[in-house]
Amino acid sequence: MRMRRKCRLWWPTHLSSTYPASSIFLFGWFVSSPSASLDIVVAFACDEASLSSIQSRVEGIIRETSGSMPVSVQDKCMFSLLGHCAVDLSCNGQSLTVGVEENSQINSTNEKNIWIQLVYDSHGYIGRKIKWIPKLHHIHWNGQRVSHFDVHVIVYETPMFGSHHFSLGFWSSEQVKNPLKKPKWFEELHQKQPLLDLDTVVLAINCANAAKLFFERHVGPERSTVRFPIVYMCVNLTWQLLAMSIASLSTLFYIIFQFLHVLLSSKSQSWMYLTLEKVFSKTWKNIQIRCSQILYWPIFLKDDCLRSHSCVEYAEKATFHKHSMWSSVAIDVLLGYFLGIALFFHAESACLWVSNFADDITNYLLRTGCVWLMGVPAGFKLNTELARVLGMISLNAIQIWSTLWFFVGSLFIHFVEVLAISAVVFGLTTPAALIIDMILLATLHVSTLHWLISHLYSHQIQAITALWRLFRGRKWNPLRQRYDSYDYTVEQHIVGSLLFTPLLLLLPTTSVFYIFFTIMKTTISFICIAVEFIISVIHATPYIKIFLWFVRPRRFPSGIWFEIISCQSNAVDPMDIGCLHDTSTPSERTLQRPDQSSVLVSYLHSNFSNIGQVVWPHYRHVFSVVSRSFVASSAYGVLTGNRIPSTLGTGLPSTMPWMLIPYKEYWLTCRDAVLACKADHHRDSFQ
Repeated sequence: MRMRRKCRLWWPTHLSSTYPASSIFLFGWFVSSPSASLDIVVAFACDEASLSSIQSRVEGIIRETSGSMPVSVQDKCMFSLLGHCAVDLSCNGQSLTVGVEENSQINSTNEKNIWIQLVYDSHGYIGRKIKWIPKLHHIHWNGQRVSHFDVHVIVYETPMFGSHHFSLGFWSSEQVKNPLKKPKWFEELHQKQPLLDLDTVVLAINCANAAKLFFERHVGPERSTVRFPIVYMCVNLTWQLLAMSIASLSTLFYIIFQFLHVLLSSKSQSWMYLTLEKVFSKTWKNIQIRCSQILYWPIFLKDDCLRSHSCVEYAEKATFHKHSMWSSVAIDVLLGYFLGIALFFHAESACLWVSNFADDITNYLLRTGCVWLMGVPAGFKLNTELARVLGMISLNAIQIWSTLWFFVGSLFIHFVEVLAISAVVFGLTTPAALIIDMILLATLHVSTLHWLISHLYSHQIQAITALWRLFRGRKWNPLRQRYDSYDYTVEQHIVGSLLFTPLLLLLPTTSVFYIFFTIMKTTISFICIAVEFIISVIHATPYIKIFLWFVRPRRFPSGIWFEIISCQSNAVDPMDIGCLHDTSTPSERTLQRPDQSSVLVSYLHSNFSNIGQVVWPHYRHVFSVVSRSFVASSAYGVLTGNRIPSTLGTGLPSTMPWMLIPYKEYWLTCRDAVLACKADHHRDSFQ
């Protein structure tokens, strides 16, 4: 039996909201589908009078409209004149329809040589702003007239920028490791053609409003969008003054940054510059990021390619990318402003609190702890000589470092002031990075003592492990990377016994000191990691997306589904709608006669992302370093006396190359970027 052909008609809601006064012509796309089916995406309609007035140049208008679409749409389908919809085919509009069908200029834009003929449905559909639904009368397909179709009319709300659009959901870009040999059924499955090319259909639907606006600008008379000239002139003058003010302020920062860049470049090879860059590595990294963001903001804010605005989904992504950087800088600077003002007016209180806290840590924790370890800590009997040596070394190092900081303490008030100024100028992340560097610098004596004790502890553990293998008759084979049996001599066993006994007896004393300084070092590392984590979160948070999600969550779609409104047939095959969400009841599914066509009417809905789905892709890189391997390696380093990581190595925004352009050109770029925002706002409000 011959397979019945299927037709999916994607119909915009605004065409069914009111009854048309006359026959209309449909414009849109024929989407490539399997041979037994046809997908027709209707973008908009044009009445007979308007089309008759431009019949001689409609081909050029259609080609220009198609050329304004994204390249991904042009590769899959071409914008064209789809067909005609009339109340009665016997009316006068039928003559114009036949004329359009036979017009070679118009049909040359239809690459599939298809013409559809629709009629108004006499039965109205009340609700959801749907007054009528078109019925497919026939289709001219490759010179043949086909009347029997299983039609699925899918009503959709035309996507508009700033309102909503459709998306099939978020797809992970991570690569999955494939097995060495794929099964045969896996290759055959990927060679099969899908029943419904939803990607192309959704992409075409998202371009429907742009195609309509572009077509109307060429067809309709030019209309002035200025209703109040005086108000328009005032707004335009305000934008000009704002653009010049922001451009002048940005150029001032640009001149200062260029002077500092030239000054630092001349000193970049000196030992003092290299030492400061290594000591304040976190601060220097965040200053570079912030300087590059301040320099490059007009480049990010300038208008993108106009073709990307044809698709609402692409326009939304481009807008989020454009406004993400300046929103991140604005929030960071705002938080830094509050911190800087608070520190500036309470600098003396902050200095006094930090000094008292440092004295308490030094006197009541480090010194008292070392003295406690030199005695009998928690009732453990330690080696007195070794404990005394390690304790005296620790106390002397603490005393030397405390003396040095006593002379530097008078300058601490100036450091707090510098911290406040950097917070106001560069934002919160820069002083936070400076705090990390200062914590690491102020606790350098603790890090040094921990490195010394851990070095002694790790070598003692390795020696005891090696001597234990000697007693077991095992030896490490570096060629085969394994332990092999080995016959040691009597002299080797005697020397090993003489070394093993004192090392094992001294291990508790070394372990107690190692545990104490490891706790101190781990606490310091945890504080630095927490501050670094806050810096990464501030950089990675999509503030503009979070704000827009609370204001208009429809701008963040994630998947689509269909709600069946009406079924005017005796059969509903879920394969006809692409195996998507179906709300019909089982009682509606019965057998269908071969000479009967089915008409299914459904409404296209969109799922929306929650706040977690919006922000998690931006946090994925920040949280990716905190994995089981990182925790396991840190725990293994603590147990074996190896290095404890003091930073997470979380992701930060990439630094861009230093910008070197003339001052006047930079000022013009900043001004044009601000004026481009005004043009974008005008275009978006017009859409």
